[in-house]
Amino acid sequence: MDVKRVVVTGIGALTPIGNNVPQYWESLCSGVNGAATITRFDISKFKTNIACEVKNFDPFNYFDKKEVKKLDLYAQYGIVAADEAITDAGINKNNTNYDEVGVIFSSGIGGITSFFEEVKSHCEGDGVPRFSPFIIPKLLPDITAGHISIKYGFRGPNFAIVSACASSANSIIEGFHYIQYGKFPVMIVGGAESAICPIGIGSFEAMRAISPRKDDTASRPFDAERDGFVMGEGAGCLVLEDLGHATARGAKIYGEIIGCGCSADAYHITAPHNEGYGAYLCMMRALQDGGIKPNMIDHINTHGTSTPSGDISEVLAIMKTFGDHSYKISINAGKSMTGHLLGGAGAIEAISTVLAVKNDVVPPTINHFKDDDNIDPKLDFTFWKAKKRTVNYALSNAFGFGGHDASILFKKFV
Repeated sequence: MDVKRVVVTGIGALTPIGNNVPQYWESLCSGVNGAATITRFDISKFKTNIACEVKNFDPFNYFDKKEVKKLDLYAQYGIVAADEAITDAGINKNNTNYDEVGVIFSSGIGGITSFFEEVKSHCEGDGVPRFSPFIIPKLLPDITAGHISIKYGFRGPNFAIVSACASSANSIIEGFHYIQYGKFPVMIVGGAESAICPIGIGSFEAMRAISPRKDDTASRPFDAERDGFVMGEGAGCLVLEDLGHATARGAKIYGEIIGCGCSADAYHITAPHNEGYGAYLCMMRALQDGGIKPNMIDHINTHGTSTPSGDISEVLAIMKTFGDHSYKISINAGKSMTGHLLGGAGAIEAISTVLAVKNDVVPPTINHFKDDDNIDPKLDFTFWKAKKRTVNYALSNAFGFGGHDASILFKKFV
């Protein structure tokens, strides 16, 4: 079988630290903190009052009044990120057959905010069912993929993968496979999330997964005093393309995806494997898929959520995968700045990873104040300040509730 090379030709991002890719990348490299007091609802009765909200987003700058009514905020974010990525890639009907463009665009939770508001309105009303005719499509995790397809007329595969916080990473992996095996030349992939609402914050609070810390340094990956993740929101989108197709139309290329790995912890519905075995398997599988040795990796964009068990598990997996070479890898955790975008996290972090490869810069991990005695201090977590270094190969990790593990291997395009 003729295996195709897969390149990234377009990227789009809407995040708590930047509403487009240039803003997002500049903020990442500058260590900008996206956390602040929640503004979306009354937080007085919640333990948690910090989140990483998208700032200065006006949907009417992108959609008309009718469209806004039909779209949950997560879908709005996803469509805006996809528009940026498709424009960035220069995909149009003159250089691409839209019948052969697929869209795999995910969300871990979907329209949870719209669902909450609709049920709340019903329960506070007179009991007569007056539900919006748009509520079902608004809450579906797959609907953003449908909207993107309809807007552009893309008629390739169209669906969403739901694997909790690994959802958008798995969408990228699936898109990679469609191109790699010659099924379709172009895939629009990514994910979006907007769950900063009472049920979103309250449910994670009930699980003790979210940090109760009441200041903007609450997201502290790999810090001794980390106590849970900080909720983020937004979207990320990548245009993946068969190298031959990209070259024929003169596309710019950010980098190449050469391998992917997936695994299951097979351990617990929410907790990671205590020795990081699933994370180890997916990283090793990505390396094997890409045909490279562990000592060739320069950078790992970790899942790094700032949970006590999750961060330790990932460090153990890195040490098991890379051995002594672990100390030569520049590791970072973007969630220290963006918070955790849940199903959208894998997409914005894949964008960070491919830009690190392209620009030879590893963004920092902020909010580190105290070393954890259980984490080797000789590991390079790129604390506080971005690092300029050669990045030829990099991994982006994403793990989800249910034990879903995914790792994507990027290579500098030459």
